[in-house]
Amino acid sequence: MSFEWPWQYRFPPFFTLQPNVDTRQKQMTAWCSLVLSYCRLNKLYTMTVLEAQESPLFNNRKLQRKLPMESIQVVLEELRKKGNLEWLDKNKSTFLIMWRRPEEWGKLIYQWVSKNGLTNSVFTLYELSNGDDTANEGLTPITTEKRGCKSYSQPARDSCIAVCVIPACLQTSLPSPCQSSGLLFIWLPGG
Repeated sequence: MSFEWPWQYRFPPFFTLQPNVDTRQKQMTAWCSLVLSYCRLNKLYTMTVLEAQESPLFNNRKLQRKLPMESIQVVLEELRKKGNLEWLDKNKSTFLIMWRRPEEWGKLIYQWVSKNGLTNSVFTLYELSNGDDTANEGLTPITTEKRGCKSYSQPARDSCIAVCVIPACLQTSLPSPCQSSGLLFIWLPGG
């Protein structure tokens, strides 16, 4: 499956941040959508800013246009504000791109767990992301899932869902210290 570039990508001014506030806001929305769609299709989770600048994402070779480094930083910062990006170093040179925010991952995981009757079940992140039962569910093996599992807690009509990350050694007889995590989905009565 090939990536379908939006019309803006073929428009040279797209590669220059616009001074007009309204135009720039639309441009930022388009850039953010493009980055998330591109990373999702290509299953990209981490990148350096230099890799991003040289990738087709910010470098349209046909137009011979490249978004300048300062502008890339502005786009990435906008993604961070929206909860779709996390810097992995103090220099802001490497980032984790989350084409689903942690809350969205948590909701997706919980929906799968509920659909398959697996509340109060225990399994590892590897099983969740690579298991036969999840092959077609879009649950991918990235660190965002762990963040989603930690962060997802949403009140429902008469109940509350709690998702806890627990050490994998609690599931098996593996000796401590544990190096991976498992998930425990608990259904709590609401009130």
